[in-house]
Amino acid sequence: MSKPPARTRLADAAFALFDERGYEQTTIDDIAERAGLGRTTFFRHYRSKEEVIFPDHDRLLELIRDRLATSSHSTALVAVSDAVRLVLLHYIDEGDLARRRYALTSKVAALRDREIASVARYQRLFREFIADWMGDPTESASLRAELMAASVVAAHNHVLRRWLRGESTDPVAEVDEAMREVLALFPAPASPSEPGAGTTIVAFRTGQNIDALLPSLRRLVEEGAKQSGTRVT
Repeated sequence: MSKPPARTRLADAAFALFDERGYEQTTIDDIAERAGLGRTTFFRHYRSKEEVIFPDHDRLLELIRDRLATSSHSTALVAVSDAVRLVLLHYIDEGDLARRRYALTSKVAALRDREIASVARYQRLFREFIADWMGDPTESASLRAELMAASVVAAHNHVLRRWLRGESTDPVAEVDEAMREVLALFPAPASPSEPGAGTTIVAFRTGQNIDALLPSLRRLVEEGAKQSGTRVT
């Protein structure tokens, strides 16, 4: 039977040592030795012992960017929900490793700070996408994008923590429902109109009787309809 990949062996060794000795008392040399590998091999896969604990946030952020980039104005909110689901599925695929990380970060202040910084990166990405989707440079719109992004991340984290604590048997269904609740709080802005599209109504005042004006107005409407290919009934 073949051995697990070096990266997996290092992670398993690290978490075993963190459980036995504590995070602060475990060194990189300890991890490499427990995994049966050299220090050079450790640094080929991880830049620090802290990095062993956390998932590849850069890769996850890139996956989110790719999903958001495929959306249009009308499908932007669907893309946001899909991106949230991608992150949740990553943790679910990690299984026990994700739960061990959660237990460890709950006890070590430095790791909690790292987790908070990582969450801020996700929120910033969603905020920038939502602000661009809204297409409104005003301060009130900027605040709305910030609030919406924060709600999106909070909904994901709420469901993720329930799953990590063993309180959720169907986290994917839960996160989909949570996202529906979040997005219901923020009605979508109107879609940008095509140049020249829509109807223009002009109001004016005249001394003529309305019955005398109606035939002329009717002719104008019919001529405009012919030019645009619209049928008047």
